[in-house]
Amino acid sequence: MWKKIKAYAVRTIILTLSAACLYLYYSGKHGATVHRVVDAPVVVKEIQQLSELVTVKYNIQKIIGLKEEKVPFGSEQVLLMVQASVLGGVDLTALDTNDVRVTADNAVTIRLPAAKVMHVYIDEQQTKVWDRSKTWWTPWVPFNPELEEKARQAALEEIQAAALEMGIVNNAQENAEKTVREFLRAGGVESVRFEAPTERGAPAL
Repeated sequence: MWKKIKAYAVRTIILTLSAACLYLYYSGKHGATVHRVVDAPVVVKEIQQLSELVTVKYNIQKIIGLKEEKVPFGSEQVLLMVQASVLGGVDLTALDTNDVRVTADNAVTIRLPAAKVMHVYIDEQQTKVWDRSKTWWTPWVPFNPELEEKARQAALEEIQAAALEMGIVNNAQENAEKTVREFLRAGGVESVRFEAPTERGAPAL
């Protein structure tokens, strides 16, 4: 008799524990989905952490020639091969709360600052003077030490113009939106949309 009662009690305890485990499992499963509540100031603060977001890099090579006329006559010229990198991106520190809207269902709409060329810099290891000369009949005229630097500056301006023509601003804007969307989604924001910026592509030089 006692063995039957003991066996019954054990089965009851096991069934009770099983039921409790099932309840905790399913209640925990259904309660695991947490929808984050966001507002515009919080979104702006999070995005600004990315600061100056560089999203694309173009490597461009240019050969530039400059000629300088001498007084009273003669000339000097330099031919420079320049390798440079152009970085495009978005300055997210310029974002403010007027650029972010949050709807009742936590959908976020953002107007990012316009993408632009952020930096243009020369790769000194890949840049070299291809040729430098002056008219043979004016051997007494010294070389101008500033002519090469003028050629470098002219090359940088041409390289930046080439990058703009190649679409670096559009690429930078698209990549910035993708990066910000992934960043916010990783933080729990489920729906992120973008409006077109009011202006685009201010040169860096």
